[in-house]
Amino acid sequence: MTELTLSKPTATVQKSHNTPNSEASSLDAFWMPFTANRQFKQQPRMLTSAEGMYYQDDKGRPVLDGCAGLWCVNAGHGRREISDAVARQVAKLDYAPPFQMGHPLAFEFAERLANIAPGNLNHIFFTNSGSESVETALKIALGYHRIKGEGTRQRLVGRERGYHGVNFGGISVGGIGNNRKMFGNALSGVDHLPHTLNINLNAFTKGLPEHGVELADALEQIIALHDASNIAAVIVEPMSGSGGVIMPPKGYLQRLREITRKHGILLIFDEVITGFGRVGKAFASERWGVEPDIMTTAKGLTNGVIPMGAVFVSDEIHDTYMTGPENMTELFHGYTYSGHPVACAAGLAALDLYEKEGLFERAIELEDHFAESLLSLKDLPNVIDIRNTGLVAAIELAPEQGKPGERGYKAFKHAYENGVLVRWTGDILAMSPPLIIEPTHIDQLVSALRDGILVANR
Repeated sequence: MTELTLSKPTATVQKSHNTPNSEASSLDAFWMPFTANRQFKQQPRMLTSAEGMYYQDDKGRPVLDGCAGLWCVNAGHGRREISDAVARQVAKLDYAPPFQMGHPLAFEFAERLANIAPGNLNHIFFTNSGSESVETALKIALGYHRIKGEGTRQRLVGRERGYHGVNFGGISVGGIGNNRKMFGNALSGVDHLPHTLNINLNAFTKGLPEHGVELADALEQIIALHDASNIAAVIVEPMSGSGGVIMPPKGYLQRLREITRKHGILLIFDEVITGFGRVGKAFASERWGVEPDIMTTAKGLTNGVIPMGAVFVSDEIHDTYMTGPENMTELFHGYTYSGHPVACAAGLAALDLYEKEGLFERAIELEDHFAESLLSLKDLPNVIDIRNTGLVAAIELAPEQGKPGERGYKAFKHAYENGVLVRWTGDILAMSPPLIIEPTHIDQLVSALRDGILVANR
């Protein structure tokens, strides 16, 4: 009989991260996204809870949320209607595979979204983020032309200073240099329209600027260079958010629509930021009267509670895919968590809140007060522009000599230390508060910005 030898239990070994700075060592494992990690971890800004318009930090201070988390908490924080729906769904059905199987909430949520979509964007493809929504939209556009027998339409057109997420397709059509420069050639066959920011002509405009509609005509030059038969789609944010809250000039989006339609090129609107009430109405395309062929969304889709994205697709594109044998997969694309049941529960509850509380229209109701309050800062030192529409705005500061971004960071940091969180990108301070904001919150926001800008100029 063979004797069975048992090895001794192996003790669990924990790696040591001891450094002279024990606080920094406890933060070392998490490599933070889009963050100066070493700077942050020397003086971390920790948020520990949230309700309504306010976070609470690790020192117990209330912090007014001036940017809806990261452009996403449109209905405010701590909404029990959403958290209760999530808890119920986790207990009932925590996961269901989306490939060749389904669950009722995904179909219900897609129908609800199609009902509020502009025009004939009646078909919804679920993703997990804005980045994935963009990748999905680009692939759907390319596949659409191939199915139609126009397989030469492979080129894509983005725009300078555009942000379309961080996957390879998104950074290729995006136009922010720092997001592109480290990662090689990305996708080939991509052109970029000029951005629409013109501080010389449009500074301190309330709402959409008057000058710049002609910038859309650069698309005709790109078409002349490559021929329309080689161009699949144009993708733009109706309002460029992460690139600096850059508004479309009056008539600009309409002009893009005219040109793309004339040449059989698809128009994709990236509404990851503008969707779900940010500029007034459910979507910017609705407020500004331009219907795209494809629309990408995320962020406010679930009020930021559960990661989720959704791509809205026109009847024409969807129906073109629905050809060939019925037993064949029409689109070889998707994600493990597409239409996740818990995310759908969060999204349905968020949509109920948006509709019940009239939040899609609230940005228009508060637009004038928001704009006038922010424009009261125009005479502060080194404020070179203030841009706003709906409940989104940016204050652009002149950079310090040889220190770009320093003045903006000082203003952001001082505002946070005084209980107000805004978004800081270089020398641009961006605001996109939850849509439940009240005039008193706007006054608090503007007061903190005023003090922060003054401190940044010392």
